[in-house]
Amino acid sequence: MKFIWPTLLAALLLVPAMIAGYVWLQRRRESAASALRATGLVMSGSTRRLGWRRHVPFGLLMAALAVLVFAMARPEATLAESKPVGTVLLVIDVSNSMGATDVQPNRLTQAQDAARQFVEAQPSTIEVGIVAFGNGALLIQQPSNDHAEVLASIDRLKVGGATSLGQGMLAGLTAITGTTVVLPDPNDPTATAPADLGYFPSATMVLLSDGEDTGGPDPLDVARLAASAGVHVSAIGFGTTDGAVIESEGYQVSTALDEQSLTDIADTTGGHYTTGESASDLDTITNAIDLRVTTVSKTTEITALFALIAIGLLFAGGTLMLRWFGRVV
Repeated sequence: MKFIWPTLLAALLLVPAMIAGYVWLQRRRESAASALRATGLVMSGSTRRLGWRRHVPFGLLMAALAVLVFAMARPEATLAESKPVGTVLLVIDVSNSMGATDVQPNRLTQAQDAARQFVEAQPSTIEVGIVAFGNGALLIQQPSNDHAEVLASIDRLKVGGATSLGQGMLAGLTAITGTTVVLPDPNDPTATAPADLGYFPSATMVLLSDGEDTGGPDPLDVARLAASAGVHVSAIGFGTTDGAVIESEGYQVSTALDEQSLTDIADTTGGHYTTGESASDLDTITNAIDLRVTTVSKTTEITALFALIAIGLLFAGGTLMLRWFGRVV
């Protein structure tokens, strides 16, 4: 136990001083009573009949004083607290195709709205990180329970570049496992499979994309790797299957929502797929997040507890005085 104002504990010296004074007073009264008995006079009253019990109220009052001093010193206790925790990586597609206007105002804006809604629905025990990916991928927000920072990172996203779903998910796995995760080049015969990543069942990736993929690695290979590490990947699709035409590097390019690709990724890892238009389905993804219970040490001020104990002791002592002596002394 620690105290915020430990110097006030010096007031505990009042307790032995008052006990010494009480003992001296009792002996003086006993001496006076003995002197009266020597003259043939006998004292009457309830105090003599009570015997040792007559000291109980004073003992309670002294205990109350000691506890009250502890309360004034503002004690703190380190308590073990259990709470559910988890990690979510929002892997957001910012490639050129996310600028398509087949949904209004465009796919990326809808993805940002869905990401904000998802983050705002999470309890503070959930750490959320952000990966932005196009042809490459970048962790723009480390997993954090400061959701205001996460929302600010979402607001800064801009469209640009080609698309690699695999690179986005690899960046998410890297953030979750704390080690760089890559897949071997299938054209390199000397390449080896990645080492065991460990098991992270309380981590989830949420892939927000139109599902189009224009570069390696194969997103299903990455999904299988995520599944082997216990990481679920849920996907939210943006755009329409009819698609739209966008301008990329001076060319007119047709782009459409690839629901099959996103569904396959989610199914491979035991995740869920939904469309960006079904915002209510975000609750399904939230409820699917596996939380683990961890115990953390938390320092808590317990002044109120000591104050309540002191009040209880004072009340008990005062009540006994009134009942046995008819007055508070």
